[in-house]
Amino acid sequence: MHDIPMKPGAGDSVYNMVVEVPRWSNAKIEIDLKSSLNPLKQDVKKGKLRFVANCFPHHGYIWNYGAIPQTWEDPNHTDESTGCKGDGDPIDVCEIGQKIHSRGSVIQVKVLGTFALIDEGETDWKVIAIDVKDPLAENLNDIHDVEKLMPGFLAATVEWFKVYKMPDGKPANKFAFDDKPKDREFAENVIVSCHDSWKKLMSGDTKDDGVQLSNTTLSNTNSIEAAAADQVVAQNPALAEAMPLPDDVDKWHYVSLK
Repeated sequence: MHDIPMKPGAGDSVYNMVVEVPRWSNAKIEIDLKSSLNPLKQDVKKGKLRFVANCFPHHGYIWNYGAIPQTWEDPNHTDESTGCKGDGDPIDVCEIGQKIHSRGSVIQVKVLGTFALIDEGETDWKVIAIDVKDPLAENLNDIHDVEKLMPGFLAATVEWFKVYKMPDGKPANKFAFDDKPKDREFAENVIVSCHDSWKKLMSGDTKDDGVQLSNTTLSNTNSIEAAAADQVVAQNPALAEAMPLPDDVDKWHYVSLK
């Protein structure tokens, strides 16, 4: 969240993305803002590890899903374009390239545009981006290029976000801007705004809302030495053999927006 820079280099339009969920997988993994050094953890709901449902024909996440570090959607700030406050997380990214990236990877992406999901009354930006090494990256430069080269993909993205909570008995999610994406320039302005919100969070100009601000690289009041960071990591349980997935993870759910 804090130690990985938003951009790998100054002055370019390439962004770092932390991969939380590889494409086609179901485990809902997130940057944990409440724990020191913000590790990746699986979301827990009602005491159980959370997996997203397979809403036919979508299996798991249909992109590599993750976040841009050093950004924060301020839950105390009302966005002028959506009229809703932020969701208190780093800005989300849907990486649409062909490679399935490993959980925890930090990859470089080109931003193409963004959707504005309104999730339970909060603004939850979903940036559309592509791995700069992807074969299509050279020809994808803005959101309208996606429809040209990947017809149907943006519509599938909207549908996925609308229906993925419906198997849990929740209503369909909604989008601002009549379900339409905004272009690259708009998306990059949103990212800049969320980066500014993160800087205010780190400086103390904005209340932290429980976000752990510990870091090893920023040389501020929340910075800790490498040895102390090693101790934080050492306190976590050792990596164990993976447990079997729940029996219903691969179940198809049939939902309708009509």
